[in-house]
Amino acid sequence: MSAAPSHIWVRAEHRPDERRVGLTPQGAAELIAAGVRVTVEDCPRRAMPIAGYRAAGCEIAAAGTWPDAPEDAVIFGLKELPDDGQPLRHRHLMFGHAFKGQPAGRALLRRFRAGGGTLYDLEYLVNNEGTRVAAFGYWAGYAGAAVALLCWAAQQEGTGAGAVRAYDSCNHLLADVQTRLLATGTHRPVAIVVGALGRVGRGATDLCTAMGVPVTAWDIAETAGGGPFPQILAHDLFFNCVLARPGTPVFVPAASLHMPRRLTVIGDIACDPYSDFSPVRVYDAVTTWEAPSLRVHEAPPLDVMAIDNLPSLLPVESSEDYAGQLLGTLLDFPHDRSGTWARARATFETQAEQV
Repeated sequence: MSAAPSHIWVRAEHRPDERRVGLTPQGAAELIAAGVRVTVEDCPRRAMPIAGYRAAGCEIAAAGTWPDAPEDAVIFGLKELPDDGQPLRHRHLMFGHAFKGQPAGRALLRRFRAGGGTLYDLEYLVNNEGTRVAAFGYWAGYAGAAVALLCWAAQQEGTGAGAVRAYDSCNHLLADVQTRLLATGTHRPVAIVVGALGRVGRGATDLCTAMGVPVTAWDIAETAGGGPFPQILAHDLFFNCVLARPGTPVFVPAASLHMPRRLTVIGDIACDPYSDFSPVRVYDAVTTWEAPSLRVHEAPPLDVMAIDNLPSLLPVESSEDYAGQLLGTLLDFPHDRSGTWARARATFETQAEQV
């Protein structure tokens, strides 16, 4: 185990539409009380105002100054770093998306190797049972189902899905989706959620229930046979809530585009089209807030929603939820009683050796 993090540096997010943060002012105050130095970069887009961190006793730094942080600082962010090719010398805590064969991930690992730094990938912080200690999954599912329903509503109106934006709260999101669905009439689509028992699936199901959308809930038992899964094509919407990994069945193969189907919208909430193990094989690129859906077939239409930072549509709820889950593990970094940090470092070292 490397030296304990006497200093956590919360960086400003590089992506313009990313408002989430993995540490709240309250959590920062607990770290400081435990003897950890906390620096937070100023970022006006962040859902948590900088004044709260200042009041908690954090040091405040200008956005983007983390490359000059002290050597012992752990740089804590969520999404991708600037793609400038610079070697990375610090320990970084972030979602690297680098361990499943992604081309951009390999480039990131080469930067760590060049600088001698370490990636503690947030997706690979797991307990002794192999369960992630913290995840944005619930709010990813909730927001992803909402955006997919907006895409479906746009289909009914014969238009493309318009740009999406961050909401002040989930109540504001619910009101917006309800208004759009009511504009299409009284008919409601029928959805199937695969991975329904997990955090992502529960979020998607809860949103659908709130909108009066019937849900077929599938999990491991229903997909254990490995497919094909014609039942998916018999629904209006399919929500993939299963992370891509070796052995994941292919739920929607490329051939589905030319099969008889009722399916017109896929919400790939797990969203890993660049992985060799992606279970949705009808598209190959993420979608964006500006263009949330990708038309992959015209007649009958099939649109894919695959935004890769869905929880940021609800930045306050998702940040508070995630930060609360993660705080205990951050506080345990010096001791690593459950081996979470050692496992994450070992995963990184194994992957870095292969690039």
